[in-house]
Amino acid sequence: MPDFVTKEDFDWAVNEATKKKKQGFSKMEFFTYDEGLCVQCMHIGAYDDEPATVEAMHRFMDEQGYILDITDQRYHHEIYLSDARKVAPGKLKTVIRHPIKPKER
Repeated sequence: MPDFVTKEDFDWAVNEATKKKKQGFSKMEFFTYDEGLCVQCMHIGAYDDEPATVEAMHRFMDEQGYILDITDQRYHHEIYLSDARKVAPGKLKTVIRHPIKPKER
C-alpha cells in the first residue's frame, strides 16, 4: 500500500468490497512492512512470460554487485496493476520485486 493509505482507509475498503461483492474478506490484513533493498521491474505481458523478466532482473543485480536475498523475512512480491479478467494477456502489468543484498567479497 502507498504510505498515504491508513488503517481507516483499509477498513473502509474491506467493508465496501464485502458489501458490493457479497463475499467475506476477513483474511485481509493491514500491516507495515519495510521492504529494504530490492530490485524491481515492470513486467508487461502474460504471467507465463514472467520468468524471462525475472532472469533479466537477476542478471542486472549480479552486474551491479548484488545477490538475491529471499528469506523467511524477505519475500518475492508481485503487484498486479491490471485486472486479468479485463485485460488481454499481452498487456497485463505486474511489478515484480525481489529483495537483494551486496555480494560478499
